[in-house]
Amino acid sequence: MAQPVSEHQDIQAIMRSGFGRLDEAAFLLLRITDVDRAKSWLAAIAEAPGAGRLPYRVTHAADLGSHQTRALQVAFTAPGLKKLRLPDMLFRDGTTHAFPREFRFGMAGEGLDPEGRSRRLGDVGANAPSNWEWGGAEAKTPDALVMLYAEAGGLSDFQQMVMADLAPGCDVFRALDTAPPSDNAKQRREPFGFVDGIGQPEIDWQANRTPGTLGDLEYGNLIAPGEFLLGYENEYGLYTERPLLDPGQDPSNILSPAPDDPGRRDLARNGCYIVFRDLEQDVAGFWDFVRRNSPDDEGVSLAEAMVGRRLATGDPLITVTQADIRGIGPDAEDIRQNGFTYEADPEGLSCPFGAHIRRSNPRSADLPGGRQGLVSRLLRTLGLQQRGARDDLISSSRFHRVIRRGRRYDGVSRGIRFICLNANIARQFEFIQNAWIVNAKFNAMDHEADPLLGNRLPFPADHFTDSFSLPQAIGPNRRVAGLPQFVTVRGGGYFFLPSLRALRFFAR
Repeated sequence: MAQPVSEHQDIQAIMRSGFGRLDEAAFLLLRITDVDRAKSWLAAIAEAPGAGRLPYRVTHAADLGSHQTRALQVAFTAPGLKKLRLPDMLFRDGTTHAFPREFRFGMAGEGLDPEGRSRRLGDVGANAPSNWEWGGAEAKTPDALVMLYAEAGGLSDFQQMVMADLAPGCDVFRALDTAPPSDNAKQRREPFGFVDGIGQPEIDWQANRTPGTLGDLEYGNLIAPGEFLLGYENEYGLYTERPLLDPGQDPSNILSPAPDDPGRRDLARNGCYIVFRDLEQDVAGFWDFVRRNSPDDEGVSLAEAMVGRRLATGDPLITVTQADIRGIGPDAEDIRQNGFTYEADPEGLSCPFGAHIRRSNPRSADLPGGRQGLVSRLLRTLGLQQRGARDDLISSSRFHRVIRRGRRYDGVSRGIRFICLNANIARQFEFIQNAWIVNAKFNAMDHEADPLLGNRLPFPADHFTDSFSLPQAIGPNRRVAGLPQFVTVRGGGYFFLPSLRALRFFAR
């Protein structure tokens, strides 16, 4: 039986909040230059309130019940954790209870078939790691990420103070700025102009669901904590593999016992993995293209079809028919923007099959269509009964959700500092990216990848991916060809976001 999450003082607050009230943010990429001094800073920021060594500390989930004027979060790459002298066995192949391979080898897959990994993620051509401004090559990979948030007017002083405190032990080799909200905190917009941050999964903090039961087969937005927080049951009713230690490796008894292996100490409990990608957006190119191909309305209808939502409101193109989806809040706007599946649009006439929101979350259930008889359930589970080529009984959406916490940036270039949280990088972010975003065969389509994020390169070698189809009620689909690349990857990495207990353990 799943247990509610109660250790909020051990969980970094970004798991529960994107700090929407804090309009300003900056992300510091660090290299550790003096391990002992870096550990001293970690010890200070992980201390209990009132310890007084620093005027700030890591913001945890329990802090969110009070007014926050600023927040700090910290995460580490595999090379950074090695510098902190974590046991070597946590980074070895063939070792049980180690960090997962995708985290250890990084987003660019250094030493782990890098070309294959980049191809699967769509990081080829202009997106190739060799072109990145940070990440990719070992020389450009950070050891740590410090995320700073503050109320309007408060970031500059906060950032300078933190950087001064970091200086004895760390070099800030890149500070990534962000832009203030383009509208208001509830309607943040990304550079193309669409409302951002809609459609987030809701963590089942109180364990109100029992995943896998017959009453739990329809699409829902309420997701098991273990899909995001390590050390809790996931949507399979299992614990995700994670780094565990022998008790002798934790002589100060800082870490808690692993719930699924009480004889070991759980280094990862209440932590997760962060995927960080700098995505530059060609705003002028995007709007020039849609205006040329949809001149009657200045390109708005084509842009909306490519995204899957209304430009003005963020509402989905599909009519909301299921306001009772679990995990959708009672707020009318929440229901209007997120209370739907694609069951009412089987032909893609309202929201095209290739629209960005339909690719990034197909809203599929274990058994499409919901409640069915025992025989039907059995046939579908065995894969012996399908309604059509677009049925995907294996990739139920609830196994592949991520929580997004990115911010936009403006300046000479514009784009998104894409940040997402997940417990299993391979099954969540990498699956979404490979199977749904860059896959030219997604949802039985052909010759098209994600209309926003696609790199447009042929895959395989002679299979072009630069078109977008709009299904028509009568006659053949309308196909818009020759899409240019609108989004380019400029940097990226995988980070481990530890619990506060783990931070104290690192500092020892």
